[in-house]
This record gives sequence, structure tokens and C-alpha cells, in this order.
Amino acid sequence: MALSPLNRRRWRNFRANRRAYWSLWLFGAMFGLSLFAELIANERPLLVQYRGDYYTPFLTAYPETAFGGDFQTEAKYRDPEVECLIRSGGVIECLDDPAGIMARVAAGEAVEGAQTGWILWPPIRSSFTTINDVGGAAPSPPDATHWLGTDDTARDVAARVIYGFRLSVAFALIVTFLTSVIGIAAGAVQGYFGGAIDLIFQRIIEIWGATPSLYIIIIVAAIWQMNFWLLVGLTVLFGWTALVGVVRAEFLRARNFEYVRAARALGVSDGRIMWRHVLPNAMVATITLLPFLVTGAVGSLAALDFLGFGLPSSAPSLGELTLQAKNNLQAPWLAFTAFFTFAIMLSLMVFVFEGVRDAFDPRKTFQ
Repeated sequence: MALSPLNRRRWRNFRANRRAYWSLWLFGAMFGLSLFAELIANERPLLVQYRGDYYTPFLTAYPETAFGGDFQTEAKYRDPEVECLIRSGGVIECLDDPAGIMARVAAGEAVEGAQTGWILWPPIRSSFTTINDVGGAAPSPPDATHWLGTDDTARDVAARVIYGFRLSVAFALIVTFLTSVIGIAAGAVQGYFGGAIDLIFQRIIEIWGATPSLYIIIIVAAIWQMNFWLLVGLTVLFGWTALVGVVRAEFLRARNFEYVRAARALGVSDGRIMWRHVLPNAMVATITLLPFLVTGAVGSLAALDFLGFGLPSSAPSLGELTLQAKNNLQAPWLAFTAFFTFAIMLSLMVFVFEGVRDAFDPRKTFQ
């Protein structure tokens, strides 16, 4: 679909802002990779070849008996016995001497009943919930297996950062979209119609804005188990008023402009005037606040997780990683990881939305 001349101009302005343009590419690459986190950090293999058949454990749960084991429960692929069964084709001696059998199969020695198989692992052999055997006290420092070390429960920090980045960005984008839709709609109705509607809405917003949101979240967390969508709902419930003021002001200013009066005189409906004529002229002021909404959503999620009122501790939360950094000052890699993750993520998001704001500004020109 071809872009309109106006949108082509906006795209040219955005590309002319080199910092925003390259930040978009970098942020898009990081978020795109995080969407496939299961292919990057997983305790299950991506592909297994066993006795001529192929299995995809990261998509399907297979019992240990599928690989010649004894148990009907899901196979633990990182256990030496299960790995030996797969690589040797189900040699029963793997249950007694897995390392020896795997060495003999790898060396090409004759082993009764053996049929060579293989395992394709992701780059990080841990998910965000995997408890690793670090051979000592946790948290453990970075090494060849755990690139960013482990936390105080021996979970891989790199895996939790990848999943946590995806969770934080998805949370921020969903919350920003929902709060923007509700806030813009409420502000547009107030500013365009004014009068009693504006007066009633303003009193409601004043009362709602005085509600202690943190106390409500604490009460809800005490009654129900907090989850992603419940936290999204609570954040939107108390965050939609952020855009109302600026959108209301823009609509109050624009409703008496000549083009609006002309549209009314031609019989254009109020909804069409608001959507097609007034709203595009209010977008610059609205988009100016989007970087604050996005970073505020990320900060709110991290703060609630840090305080213990957000997602469960098993969730891949960057706020929980920050809390672990505070509680484990002897493990500086936790603090450095949390700081640089937040700094890079928030900086890129701000740069991108600044470019979007400048692209929508008709007074902004780039050489």
C-alpha cells in the first residue's frame, strides 16, 4: 500500500533524524530477537535425532521412555543419563556409566545396540526458571556456560535478561497503547463538546487522580495472585488520565478554527470532524508525551516487582533482578547487568519516540 504524501514526508523526517532511525533498527533487532527467546535460551533442545527419528523438544514435551528411559515423566535433557540415551540410541548401560558410554560412542568404538544420535542446543542451555548446578554458592560469577553469571537461586542471568526484556517491552507497549486510546478519546470528547460534559469529566478525573494507586495494587495483590494481564489492567486503570489534559487543551483550542466551522456548516458529523480534522492537528502534542508514558510503564513494572507487589518472583522480571542486585552486593555483575539493561532499553525507546514526535511536527524540518 502506497503512503500518502503527508506520511511520506513524515517518514523522510524520521529517517533524517539519524539517532532515531538507527535506534529504531537497533531496538527492533533486540526486541525481535527477544520474541524468539525460546530459541536462544532454553533448557530443552531445539532438535534431537534419536535412532533415525527427529524430535523438537522445545515445542513438544516427550517422556523419557521415548528415548529408551524408564520414566513416563518429561525427559530432563540436561541430565547425563538422558543425554547419553539420545547420543547412543538408547543403550541401557547409560543409566550406570553415561560419561563412559558417550565417550565410547563419540570415539567410534563398538557398543552393543548403539546407534549414534545428536542434540542441537540453543546458545544458552537454560530457561529463565532453570535452577542450575553451579558447583558452589549462588550467585556465581560469569563463566563460559553462564555468560552473565547466575542469581541467588542459581538461575541464568542472561536468560532472565532476554525474557525480561521481552516482558518489559511488551508490557510498556500494551499499556501505552491502551492508555493512549482511552486518554485521547476522553480528552477529545471533553475538549470538543465542552460545557457540562467537560465539567463532569474534569471532576471525575480529579477524584480518580487523587486515588492512591499503590494502595489499590497492594490490596489487589493481597487478594489475587498477580499476573501479567491483571497488572496491565491496573496500570491502565490508573494511567489513562495522563493524556487527557493535553488532548483536551488541543481540542478546546481547535474546535473554533475556521476549518472546523466550515466542516460543521457542510453537515459533517461531529465524530468525523474529531477523527479526520481535529485529531491529526493534536497529534504532535500527544506524541510528545509518549516517551514519558513508555518509560513510565517500564519503570512502574520494575518498581512494583522491586517492592514485591508486581509479578511473581519466578517471572523474568528486571525489577526482581534489581532487587537481587541490592541484596547481593558481593555480586556486582547483577547490578551492572540490571543498570545497563535499563539504560540501553529506555534510551533507545526515548530516541525512537523523539524521532516520531519530530516527524509528526509540521514545523520541524531536516536538512
